[in-house]
Order: sequence, then structure tokens, then C-alpha cells
Amino acid sequence: MMKNLKLIAICLLLIAQSSSAQQKSFLQFADVLQSNMVLQQNKPFKVWGRAVAGQSVKIKADWMNNEVIVRAENDSSFVGIIVMPVAKENDFTKHELSIESNGEKVILNNLLIGDVWFCSGQSNMQFSMKEIKDSAIEVPAANYPNIRLFSAALNFSASPINNINGKCVECSPKTVLNFSAVGYSFGKELYNNLRIPIGLIFSGIGASSAQAYVPQDVLAADTMLNRVYLQPYLNSDKSKEKIDGGFSFEKVTRPFLLYNAIIHPFINLSVKGFCWYQGESNRNERESYTRLTQALIKSWRQNFAQDNLPFYYVQVAPFYYNKEDPVLADYAFFREAQENIATLNNTAMVLTMDVGESKNLHPKNKKPVGVRLAKTALNRTYGKLDVLYQGPQYDYMEIQKKKIVIHFSKQSVAGGLQTKDNLALKHFEIAGADKVFHPADAVIANETVVVSSPLIKKPVAVRYAFTNYPVTNFENKAGIPAVPFRTDDWDEQVGK
Repeated sequence: MMKNLKLIAICLLLIAQSSSAQQKSFLQFADVLQSNMVLQQNKPFKVWGRAVAGQSVKIKADWMNNEVIVRAENDSSFVGIIVMPVAKENDFTKHELSIESNGEKVILNNLLIGDVWFCSGQSNMQFSMKEIKDSAIEVPAANYPNIRLFSAALNFSASPINNINGKCVECSPKTVLNFSAVGYSFGKELYNNLRIPIGLIFSGIGASSAQAYVPQDVLAADTMLNRVYLQPYLNSDKSKEKIDGGFSFEKVTRPFLLYNAIIHPFINLSVKGFCWYQGESNRNERESYTRLTQALIKSWRQNFAQDNLPFYYVQVAPFYYNKEDPVLADYAFFREAQENIATLNNTAMVLTMDVGESKNLHPKNKKPVGVRLAKTALNRTYGKLDVLYQGPQYDYMEIQKKKIVIHFSKQSVAGGLQTKDNLALKHFEIAGADKVFHPADAVIANETVVVSSPLIKKPVAVRYAFTNYPVTNFENKAGIPAVPFRTDDWDEQVGK
């Protein structure tokens, strides 16, 4: 009898210890909160996770005088908010943050205080450092321990989820190898100019369509987006399939699945802004794409709940789709639709017209793209107005007999106009009343371009780089390429 009682007592003790261990292991940070990360300066910083329901959770960072205490909700979730100091130039102090609850303590270390930028999009944003032009030079030089990198693993979900796979690491030749080349080049340029820690998050996937990154309720609330993107999916058999992860070109075009799985897990995270490079998978759209991307921007801003976060994006590069007639311009019309996204406040577009490769959808010269994004941020977000970021932007035209004089906005001329290769201007076209465009002679005259053709006696319209794959050479003295434009409002292209 005594032996049985002892055996029972031992079993009860083991059960109690097991229960205690389970309770202790229940304290968890959100997946995106990790050692090595950069914490966003000068914004309330949310610390969220799970703990035993009803138990207090103590949050303490080494820059705080007092700890923050919150209580885990009935569903075991908790959110604490701590005050973040302003980052100081050349201050790379490593910090520590801890949470403690129910006798368990978890510590995050090697933390830096600086700015965090969220990078997303499809393959040209995902394009890694090991694939770029000059990778043999750029990768070995990527010793930037005060830049921190986080790459989110691919996932899909039919409803918003909180978990995300990925590891935050210091930037080094080893860790940068598979990281976004555009993202890294952007972050490095910011770091070298600001001298504060920079955190970079990449969460995207090649071949993805923009609608995949937009919440379902946002698509449903807009008549056009609902009709063009959401209902065709919901009314198809695809919407009834089990979402089981794994990459497929078809799956990454489905509405809202990527938002739920690889954007939503970050919405509690304080960030400085967004960088976006996407469009190739939506190339056959125009008005709906402009509206879709603006809806994406508005929804991300709303869900991240940090006011009017800056959103800087990249225009698709010239590309030769199949066996195309050189005067075709459907991709040019799409680039125009991308340009129109910037009518939304606190957004700006970066150009790739001069660094594209007409027969390579993934141009290898990614460094200028990241640098241009950074210059845009330095000017627009950080107030460094001496950093020029705009290329020549069409303003208005003057018809002078057989010629048309093109004027550009004053701020975009940036000290003058030039060609990057010292050759003649390329990709200007001119048309008369018949709407037929012909290749034009174009000459820089001070801060204007004079366009003409012996075939056009009475010109009425000019187009610049308004075909599918014109790799350009026209830029301002700051080395930033001119924005493609047209002076007409004709629906389709005609030419010879």
C-alpha cells in the first residue's frame, strides 16, 4: 500500500513539474522581435507576444528608468508599449530588452536603436546580392554590423496570421549573399549618409502580383478592385483549395494570401517607411493597377498605424517581351500607370530606364536602384534637400513651326541636361495630326530639348522613351535619368 502511495506521489510530482515547465515555456515574443534587430527610434515600440492568461508581464530595456507592466489577456496575448529614444549619429551602442512573467525571463540582446525600412515586391526586389553585377566586389565589402537584415520566409494564408519565419542577423559578406540587392544598396546608402543603425526587412516573393499583398476587405470595399481582382478568385475553384504553402507561379498571384501571411505579421512593428519594387506580373493592367497599388499603400499605412508612412517604389525597367515590334508601347502605358501612383501623398517613384537590360527581365545592375531609393528618402523623409533625387520631368511644350521645344520642371533639371554616354539623345518620337509617330532628332538646348523630324511638317505631339524597351541615356547633371513622357492623351500608340 505504502509503495503504491509513494508511486502516486511521485507521479503527481512529475505532473506538477511538467505543468510548471509548460507554463514557463509559454512566455513568447512575437516572431519578428529578435536579438540583433534594430528598434525604430523616436516612436512608441510595441512588445507583443503570449504569456499565461491573467499573469503580469514586465518589460524592461536598459535605456528605461522604469519597467512597463501589462497583463496577459484571456487569450494569453499581451502588448506592452515602451518609449524609444532618438537615435544619435555614430551611436552604435548595443542594448538589451527583457520580458518577465510567471517566473520566466526572456532576453533580447545586441539590439540597436535606429531606423527600420520594410522592403517588399516581386523578383527584382528579391534579386539577391550574389546575382548582381559586380557581386565579386560588393559582397566582400559588405561588412556593416550596424545594418541588420531580416528575410521573411514565404507563406500563404486564407486569413491573417501572426507567425512568420525568419532570422535577424548582422550584415556581413556571408549574411548579405542571399539578401535583396536593392534593399541592401538602399540601406547602405542611408547608413553612410546618416551614420545611424539601419534595419532592413525583406518580405516578398518573385512573380507575385500586387493584389496578393492587399487585404481582402480592402479589395471587397472598392467596386473596381472587387470586380477585377477579388470576385474572379472567390468565384473560382482555386479559392476552395487548401492553402498548404509552397511556391507556385499561380499561387503568388491570388488576392490577399500574401498579405495575410507575410505582411500582416509585421503590422505591430514600428518602421520608418516602405520600399516597393513590383509590377511585371500586372503589366497588362493600367487604371486598375494604379488604383490597386494606391489601395495597397493606404491599407498598409492604416494597418501599421503609424500615420502617413513614406512609400517609395521602383518603375519597371525596359524589357523586350517575346518577338515585339520596336514601336509597341503597352509596357510604356503600364509604366505611366505606375507613375500615376505618385499622385498619392508621401510617395515617389524611382526610375530604371537607364540601367535596364532590354532582353533581361532581371537587370543585374541593382545598386543604382537602391541608391536612388535612398536619395529619395534622404531628401523626402530626412529633409536633406541638397540630395537630388529627381530626373528631368516633363513640364510643357512649345510648338515652333516645324519643331517642338520641351520644357522640364525647374527642380528636376538639377543644374542642366546631358546624356550619360555623351552620345546623341535617343528614343524621342514626334507626330503630326495623323497621330503617327516617327523617330525624331532631339537636341539639348540649355535646359530644354528641341525635337523635330523631316517627315513632320506640322508637329503636334512628342513622346520620350514611350515604347516597351528603350534603354535610355538622357539625364540631368546629377546623373538621374529623365522620366518617360508623352504630350498627347491618345489611348493607344501608332507609329512607323
